[in-house]
Amino acid sequence: MIELSPDQLPTLSNWFASGPPGAAALAAHALVPGVGRWWADHAVDPRAVAVACADHLLLRGDPTTLAPMALAPFAAHYVQAPARFLPLLGSAFDLLVPWERMAYVHRVHVSPPRPPRGVTVRRLVPGDAPALAALHPDTAWIHASWGGPAGLAASGHGWAAFAKDRVLAVACTYFRGTVYEDVACVTVPEHRRQRLALACVTALCQDIAARGHTPSWTCSRDNRPSRLVAWTAGFRLEHEYVHYFTGRPARCVAGLTA
Repeated sequence: MIELSPDQLPTLSNWFASGPPGAAALAAHALVPGVGRWWADHAVDPRAVAVACADHLLLRGDPTTLAPMALAPFAAHYVQAPARFLPLLGSAFDLLVPWERMAYVHRVHVSPPRPPRGVTVRRLVPGDAPALAALHPDTAWIHASWGGPAGLAASGHGWAAFAKDRVLAVACTYFRGTVYEDVACVTVPEHRRQRLALACVTALCQDIAARGHTPSWTCSRDNRPSRLVAWTAGFRLEHEYVHYFTGRPARCVAGLTA
């Protein structure tokens, strides 16, 4: 596959317009300069298209136009694709792990809970980039879809709970679509069970509604804490789906073991 330049993308976004909330939002979000990448089998009149942001990947089109090694750049990604791509994915990688997922849409208004004394919940601003960067590396995924801490801080799409200058919890639009904005949140371990994530999420949902969009939420079926936060914040189940985590490119592995 060949990577496409920004001026080639607008016509390709229609390939994903009818997707479910999370997928459709990812494709639109990947049009933001510097946060997403697009590939196709041909620059003109493509038959297969891929779009990636953070470590998530969408595939659409005709998989028979692609060789397994064409997918090598997408190792260690979470792939959402029609079932017809599964044989190709199975040939392309040494590992293909299915993950059952649940997608929610915001249906019930919930008022933000009052934060504990000494904690302030507010919208992120560009000057908050160092505080986001100071979070534990395990939580770095929260700003990956905006290209890093500075991108999320300047996006206008994040809320955080602060104790002085320290971030205790963050909620953000992870993928911004034209209809849905897919929400993500994280709380530092020692401040969980204080409803900080809920305070950030509910404030963010009000922002999203004010923009004329609908908040959505996607998580693993096994992620009970995430499902609980979603339900408490007013999200209700919309549909279930499966995405696949890819291992190493199969040909590279074969070359190492030959």
